[in-house]
Amino acid sequence: MTALEWLVTTSHYQDQLIVLQTLFERVKLKGKSLLPIVQGGMGVGISAHRLAGTVASYGALGTISSVDLRRHHPDLMAQTNLTKNKDKELINSVNLIALDREIKAAKQLSGGNGAIAVNVMRAVAEYAPYVRQACESETDAVVVGAGLPLDLPDLTANFPKVALIPILSDVRGIGVILKRWMRKNRLPDAIVIENPKHAAGHLGAASIADIDNPAFQFTSVLPGARQLFKDLGIEGENIPLIAAGGVHTHEQVGSLLAMGADAVQLGSAFAVTQEGDAHINFKRVLAEAKPEDIVTFMSTAGLPARAVRTPWLENYLDKEAKMQRIAKVKPCTAGFDCLHQCGWRDGNDKAGQFCIDTQLAFALAGDVKRGLFFRGSEKLPFGSAIRPVRELIEYMIAGLKPAFMSAAAPTVVPAYSYTESTTV
Repeated sequence: MTALEWLVTTSHYQDQLIVLQTLFERVKLKGKSLLPIVQGGMGVGISAHRLAGTVASYGALGTISSVDLRRHHPDLMAQTNLTKNKDKELINSVNLIALDREIKAAKQLSGGNGAIAVNVMRAVAEYAPYVRQACESETDAVVVGAGLPLDLPDLTANFPKVALIPILSDVRGIGVILKRWMRKNRLPDAIVIENPKHAAGHLGAASIADIDNPAFQFTSVLPGARQLFKDLGIEGENIPLIAAGGVHTHEQVGSLLAMGADAVQLGSAFAVTQEGDAHINFKRVLAEAKPEDIVTFMSTAGLPARAVRTPWLENYLDKEAKMQRIAKVKPCTAGFDCLHQCGWRDGNDKAGQFCIDTQLAFALAGDVKRGLFFRGSEKLPFGSAIRPVRELIEYMIAGLKPAFMSAAAPTVVPAYSYTESTTV
């Protein structure tokens, strides 16, 4: 096939007939036929109903990040700010209300197209309540990363229509999940394979030194996962594999699908779209970041993380070693103990020494001086431009470049090659 041999689908959005075109096969997920594009979950509040619903409206999988969504709802924020001493139970309860609102709003915006997923970090303290609320609010899928979701089939047992999608980084982790879930007569409905060498936010490696491990490369994990399916006798289940981390060109999509992936996931590229839920300053920080501005460090969750070196992060990194030396147990400064294990609260001198919820909330609000801005290592598809979701999806699936990039017709690409080295 060539980039001019298109599969045409249509949807109505904002009273306009939108035509989405792709040469790639669709992904089957719980009876839904989706474009092979997944918008990754990004918190705090970076991917909420507007972004996820818009992505789904074009026939792809849009993802809401479940963490601290009250920050998109002034009435809920007002409730939790009434007292000087933060009420943990109140914060947790209003966050479930916010999650319910966001799922329903995203579904309405999608117009019944595509699918809506909810991303829940296994590392958050309210992991189980978030999963249950997502299911009760009729999400199409639950996506779990930042830890092994060994108990996800149990938590979702009463919701068989909800697709379960773990985020993993190597064949060993995939094997652990498959074998444990098979004992519960359950299999993943899809698996996100995230390469920590390029991804944004929390990374699926034990330490910064492990990020370059060849075991995380797509050239190793994709064929390794397929062989694992054969070895376990589940090859016929056709579990979709979704490649995530560093994908920023149409050619890479073709290469990864040829390598054995069924879809690709993008995070930072969607975060900077016009429909992204964050403040415009957030989008500009990510879009205008240069390669030397992006840094990997240890998060308070005890995992490596990747972000833009903004004034707050640069100041923190200058003091990190000293803060780790004097780390000690202290009360949660945000008042609701968002993480199961928090380096700042628990005095863990191997983890980050800051309140991650506070810094991510500053970023959501566009506070460039105080925010923590998660971003992947690779260049963005449209450089520093902030463009609509529609253009991003059309470029990734069909090679259609927006007019500002090129007035020429889509390039016919006879063969694809994908390299996992950083090219920026």
